Amino acid sequence: MLITPGPLLSKINTPDDVRKLDQPQLVQLCDELRHFIIDNVSVYGGHFGASLGVVELTVALHYVFQTPTDQLVWDVGHQAYGHKILTGRKDVFHTNRFYKGISGFPKRSESIYDTFGVGHSSTSVSAALGMAVASKYLNLHDKQHIAVIGDGALTGGIAFEGLNHAGVSDSNVLIILNDNCMSIDPNVGALKDYLTDITTSRTYNKLKDEVWNLLGKLSTFGKNAQEIVSKVENAVKSAVLSQSNLFESLNLRYFGPVDGHDVDHLVHVLNDLKNIKGPKILHCVTVKGKGYAPAEKGNATTWHAPGTFDKITGEIHKKTYDKPQPPKYQDVFGHTMVELAKANDKIIGITPAMPSGSSMNIMMKEMPDRAFDVGIAEQHAVTFSAGLATQGLIPFCNIYSSFMQRAYDQVVHDVCIQNLPVNFCLDRAGFAGADGPTHHGAYDIAFFRCLPNMIVAAPMNEQELRNLMYTASLPRKGLAFSIRYPRGQGVMPEWRTMLESVEIGKGRVIREGEELAILTIGHIGNYAVDVCNQLEKEGISIGHYDMRFVKPLDEALLHEVFRRYSKIITVEDGCIQGGFGSAILEFMADNRYHAEVVRLGIPDRIVEHGEQIELHRECGFDPYAIRQAVISLLAPVTKSV
Repeated sequence: MLITPGPLLSKINTPDDVRKLDQPQLVQLCDELRHFIIDNVSVYGGHFGASLGVVELTVALHYVFQTPTDQLVWDVGHQAYGHKILTGRKDVFHTNRFYKGISGFPKRSESIYDTFGVGHSSTSVSAALGMAVASKYLNLHDKQHIAVIGDGALTGGIAFEGLNHAGVSDSNVLIILNDNCMSIDPNVGALKDYLTDITTSRTYNKLKDEVWNLLGKLSTFGKNAQEIVSKVENAVKSAVLSQSNLFESLNLRYFGPVDGHDVDHLVHVLNDLKNIKGPKILHCVTVKGKGYAPAEKGNATTWHAPGTFDKITGEIHKKTYDKPQPPKYQDVFGHTMVELAKANDKIIGITPAMPSGSSMNIMMKEMPDRAFDVGIAEQHAVTFSAGLATQGLIPFCNIYSSFMQRAYDQVVHDVCIQNLPVNFCLDRAGFAGADGPTHHGAYDIAFFRCLPNMIVAAPMNEQELRNLMYTASLPRKGLAFSIRYPRGQGVMPEWRTMLESVEIGKGRVIREGEELAILTIGHIGNYAVDVCNQLEKEGISIGHYDMRFVKPLDEALLHEVFRRYSKIITVEDGCIQGGFGSAILEFMADNRYHAEVVRLGIPDRIVEHGEQIELHRECGFDPYAIRQAVISLLAPVTKSV
C-alpha cells in the first residue's frame, strides 16, 4: 500500500524544491508533510511522536539553509522522518526500517543530506562543531553548520563537552535545542527544571520579545546600536532569570525560547541567525506528536514508536493470540527486580533514560526510592552504580548492550579495577532488529570477557534469567556480573519459576549425542534445541550444551566435550571475533585438544536493519543455517583421485 502525498509535497524531491516555494506556502507543506508521516507510520510502523514534533522546524531549516552545502546534523535521528521525505526518499519511505529498506536514522551512505550517521544520542553538537572547525580551516566562511538536539539528549555528557568546546571555538555553528520535555520517557534532572524555568517565565519572555523587536528596529542604524541592544538583552537575562546564564556562560549566544510550530516565525528567526557569526543556540519549544491528537494527548512514551495503528481512532493495533505467550525478556527482568528487591533491601535499580524500554519502570513505580533513571548518561550510570556498591548496596545497572559501549571506560576503571560487585543487565543483546547497526548489541561478550574481575553470562530462557539475577544478588567477592539477553519474547509462557542460585561458571547438558556437539550461549540456544530434535528424527545424534557462562567457562564440561567429540559447532548472537566461539578455541588450544570447530555468529562487518530472524538468516545462524552446518560437518570427505 503506497501512500499518496499531498499536491505540494508530491512536487518536492529535494530541498531546492522547498526553497522555490513562496513563504506563505510553507504552512500547507507542513500540513501535508505531517499527514504523510501519519499515514505511513500508521500502516508501516516506526518512530512517530518525535518527527511530528519537528515538522515546522524541518521545513524551515531546509527553506532557509542551502542544504546539503550547509551542514544539518540531527541528534539521535528519531525526529528525522520529515528530513528524509524532503531529501529524495519520499517514494521509498514506506520501506523505512524494513529489511533492505531505508534506515530509520540519518545515514551517510544513504544520502548526501545525511551529514552524520546517528542512532545514539548527544553526538550532534560535537559533530557539527567538527564540521564548522573544518570549514573555518578550509576558508569556507559562509558555510553554515546546524545541530538539532533534544532536551533529553542534552543530558548526555558528550553534549556538554561539545557545548564547552563550541563556546571557545569562534566557529560558525548554530545549535538548535528542540525542547519538548521528553526523550523516549519523560526527562529527569536539574537541566529539565532549568529549561522549564526559561520557558515558563512570563516576565523574561515578555522582555525578551521586546528586546528582540528593538534589535530588529535599531539594526539599521549601525553596529553601535546593535551592541547597545545586545547589552540590554544580556542585562534583562541576568536581572530577570539568572539561570539563563547557563548557555551564555559557555560563550554561546542564546536566543529564544521560540514557538517551534510557527513556521513563518522560525523562517524569520533562522534568517536572522544565519547572519550572526560564531557559536549560538536557539531554544525551540515543541510538542511531541504535534498535529495528531491521540499522540498529543496520550502517553508520549507509547507514541514514541507505537507500531501500526488506526489513524482515525488512534487505536494501536495489538496482536491477538489463542494461547498464552511467553513474556518479553525485559518484563521478566522488571518483575524479577521487584521480587528480589522485596526480599533484599540492599538491591537498587539504575537505568540511563530507558525505564520503559528496560522495564525498570515496574520497580520505579513500586519502589521509587530504590530505582533511578539517571537520564541519557551511561557513564554516570555505571560510576553511580560503583559508588552504591562501595557502601554495601547491590546495584543492578540495566543498559542496552549497544549503549553499554559508551561506558566501557567506567566499567574498566570504576568497577573492575576496584573489584566492585556491580551487576550489569544488558538488554537488546544481539541483533536489535529494525533499529539497525547503531542499536545491535553485537560486541558485549567480546569486550566484557577480556576484563579481569568480570563474570559474563547469558540465559537461554526466562527461568535462567531469573536464576542468574538471583545469583547476582547473592554476596560475592569483588566481581562484576554481566547478564545479557535479547530484545523480544522468551520461550516460557509459565515463567514465574522458583528462584534458585546457579553455580558461577557452570554450564548445562541439554542433551548428549554421539556424532557432534553444539555449544551455545544465551537465547539463541533454543534454535539448537529445534535443530537437534529434527535431526534426531532423521537418525542423527547431536549433543547440545548450554554453556551459560562465557567467563568463567565450565572447563570440566568442556574437557568432557572435547574428549567425546571431534566435531563441534559454537553458536552465539554476538560477534564471532573475540566472542564465545573464540573463547572455546582458546580453551582448545590451551589444552592441546584437536577438533574441527565451526563458529556461527555475527560476522566481522556492519549488519544493517531488519527483523531479528532475517538478520540471523543473513548471518548464517538461524535454525536452517545451524542444521546445514551440522550436515556439512558430518559429510564424509571425498578424496580426489
